[in-house]
Amino acid sequence: MIAVIDYGIGNLRSAVKAMEHVGASASLVSDPGELADASAVVLPGVGSFGRCAEALSAGSWRAPIREAVDSGIPFLGICVGFQLLYEGSEESPGARGLGLLPGMVRRLPGHVKHPQIQWNRVEAIAPNDLVPVDQDQDQWMYFVHSYAPSVGTETVATCDYGGPVAAVVQSGSLCGVQFHPEKSGDDGLALLRRFTELVGVDR
Repeated sequence: MIAVIDYGIGNLRSAVKAMEHVGASASLVSDPGELADASAVVLPGVGSFGRCAEALSAGSWRAPIREAVDSGIPFLGICVGFQLLYEGSEESPGARGLGLLPGMVRRLPGHVKHPQIQWNRVEAIAPNDLVPVDQDQDQWMYFVHSYAPSVGTETVATCDYGGPVAAVVQSGSLCGVQFHPEKSGDDGLALLRRFTELVGVDR
């Protein structure tokens, strides 16, 4: 079972529906203790970094999330859930991320429109389990954000928005995507399907 963390942020049911659409067994979980029995974990997120970080703390999710990641089960952060994998964000000074990846989330370059609300081409720059490196056709995903982490060693795919922007990261079984795969049509569903194959709970 893929556990989609229900910490009171946004329309979490859409993430569950998307996972079910690609044939996975997925369920919203509101009890942090349930992560111990999950085959994989998905952390969605919308809105501000600080509000989401506060909700994780209020719901006592931080330690169970770290235990799940340390155990090696596949973990996917989506949008702000992706940003929360890092130490913090310029959007919410003082708010503490999960610190599962090093570095800070920064505001997108000043010469581009904020937020980025558009479909954008995602290009793999390193081998990974979510975005094909040798693409037969372009991969287009739907972005809504004003902040993103710097491109680092964990970055496996980028988009171009005033320069390279981290779009997908992977470090072992820990993955994150800045875009909304559940809103990204066939390409987004294909990515979620590859995640379920990584988990081993696909059709």
